[in-house]
Amino acid sequence: MATLTVFGATGYAGGHIIDEALRRGHTVLAVNRDGSADARPGVTPIAGSIDDDALVRDLAAKSDALVVAVRGSVDDRPFLPPLTPSLLTAAAAGGARIGVVGGAGSLHVAEGGPRLIDTPGFPDAYKPEASSHAQVLEALRATETAADWFYLSPAAEFGAWIPGERTGTFRLGGDVLVADTEGRSFISGADYAIAFLDEVDTPAHHRTRFTLGY
Repeated sequence: MATLTVFGATGYAGGHIIDEALRRGHTVLAVNRDGSADARPGVTPIAGSIDDDALVRDLAAKSDALVVAVRGSVDDRPFLPPLTPSLLTAAAAGGARIGVVGGAGSLHVAEGGPRLIDTPGFPDAYKPEASSHAQVLEALRATETAADWFYLSPAAEFGAWIPGERTGTFRLGGDVLVADTEGRSFISGADYAIAFLDEVDTPAHHRTRFTLGY
């Protein structure tokens, strides 16, 4: 069984990933700023932040995978993009793999089409976060590193306001948004976590982004 460090442990995606990891018998180091993650069998709460380089290096050495489930921006300014190279360096030094809970905004709406964030209907309020996560993906792709990483973009509809159910049935894609026959792009938190842990348990996407939807 693996040891996972989850940054953003009390968030929507982080919480679902922890639940799925525990179902599979993994051990979780659950990191958030005040250490308030639920202390339960298999979970060790840790107070800290992903911008603490010494903490990241320490946890990378103790973990098989670093799960990055934190916001890309803070106060509408990029937070995660400038940290990406140091995260990769820490992961390489510690022998851990990085899995990033990505954004949907950088996905293309069709093969050869525009990114979702660049379409006319994309809400202005979501653009700082979507843009920041697009920059994270760019930084991952641009950094020469020995670390292995993957970036899993959810479907367009994904979040606590539309939780859905755990079905275990979904479709994977690459850089193009996955949508159903009616054009809806949606994934539940629980099914997103299944795909994420499948990649942790049986790596199939190396230094690349992939996505999923129903």
